[in-house]
Amino acid sequence: MKAVLVDDEISNLENLRTLLNKHCPQVSIMATAQNVTDAVDVIEKYLPDLVFLDIQMGKRTGFDVLKLVQTQNFEVIFVTAYDQYGIQAVKFAALDYLLKPIDIEELINAVSKAEDKLSTHIRTSQLDFLMQQLKKPEVNMSKIALQMQSEIRYVALSEIIRCEADNTYTHFYLSGSEKILVSKPLKEYADLLKPNGFIRTHQSHLVNPKYVKSWLKEDGGVLLLTSGEKIPISKPNKDNVRKALHGL
Repeated sequence: MKAVLVDDEISNLENLRTLLNKHCPQVSIMATAQNVTDAVDVIEKYLPDLVFLDIQMGKRTGFDVLKLVQTQNFEVIFVTAYDQYGIQAVKFAALDYLLKPIDIEELINAVSKAEDKLSTHIRTSQLDFLMQQLKKPEVNMSKIALQMQSEIRYVALSEIIRCEADNTYTHFYLSGSEKILVSKPLKEYADLLKPNGFIRTHQSHLVNPKYVKSWLKEDGGVLLLTSGEKIPISKPNKDNVRKALHGL
């Protein structure tokens, strides 16, 4: 699997090269780049299968690379030092990213997923979706990519009624009585969708306030949804739920 590494700091490039050589021998590093212009050049020269792309590079970003590359026939693993500009959009697009310092297990997992996509010749529109999301203010993101077993579904946030935890999986309940199972924990979506108004009512439940009909004073507090479902409110979350609903 041919790869190109892009980061504006040479120490980060060398560290990533060392980790890949030691833990991901299936990755053959073709070239590295420390700025947007050089990144575009080496990607177009070597036509890699995989690009490790630093998000922040001086005054420019890894997203500038994607805008300039003519052919995006490769997988991308974003690399970021912290939860900075653009990472929210990366999460909404269900694309892989690594936080510095890079965790070895997360690196191996991300490379394995990229390898699976390449081996099955699955090409998705996730990068296109990401670039569209980046044109909007983060608080106005209107869709999210949900990674299912055999496909990526792009779902409007307004269609999500609620989410429910199932161990390390999350069930999405959509308008129209559709149910989607995603192999990520509820906490990840609770954090991701909080800026969009979604309310964590319970350890196992996340609700779109658009579908809340009333607060029932039974069992210590229950939300009645327009779908007729009753969602429990845990004691630790009561105040936050009340504040969130009063702010609507």
